[in-house]
Amino acid sequence: MAKTTFAEEIYLRALTGKIVGEHILSVYNKVAVISVKNTICSAISAAAEAAFVMNTSGRAAHFVVENGNVDEVVKSVVKFGPHAVILMFGGETPIEDTKYLFVQTLKEIAKANLEADIIVHVRIFAAGGLQEAVKDQEILEYLKDSDVYVYTVNFDEGLILFNEIFFLDDGEIKLEKLSEIPVTVEHADLLNRSLRDKTVDWKDL
Repeated sequence: MAKTTFAEEIYLRALTGKIVGEHILSVYNKVAVISVKNTICSAISAAAEAAFVMNTSGRAAHFVVENGNVDEVVKSVVKFGPHAVILMFGGETPIEDTKYLFVQTLKEIAKANLEADIIVHVRIFAAGGLQEAVKDQEILEYLKDSDVYVYTVNFDEGLILFNEIFFLDDGEIKLEKLSEIPVTVEHADLLNRSLRDKTVDWKDL
């Protein structure tokens, strides 16, 4: 069990969302955020959206998927016409339910042939959601023709890594690191305690 309180989990998402909004979304003018319906995903999404809007004066819109509404949500995303879509799937929803909604969302995005960059949240990537999605040939072909990214975590060095994703014909996934974003000791400690049940062993100089 994670050595964090629920309040710390929310604050962790605020810190992470701020970095996403400032460093990863800053090259875009119009961003759609799609998340599942839970508190933690809403927290990181709101933080990312606020940082993005404040730093770029761009437009952001938030979309929530749940069982039964995925096709309608994706239609709304297409109508919004974003330059990038960030898939904020994780939080306190059971991971198998989250993976199912993630795959269904990508399937509808592929059907719509949405012309936008796709950015995947670290939690659903680490849980194997993207690996599950590309078992669907339509999703795989769509993603191979798209610019797809994921942010991951280097726990030991206190870095958020921004990576481009490449897909091979057999569905194998390759990452190419594009940038490293240092986090504070406070942020690194929360990441480690939340995701690895471990305290950090390094300090700011």
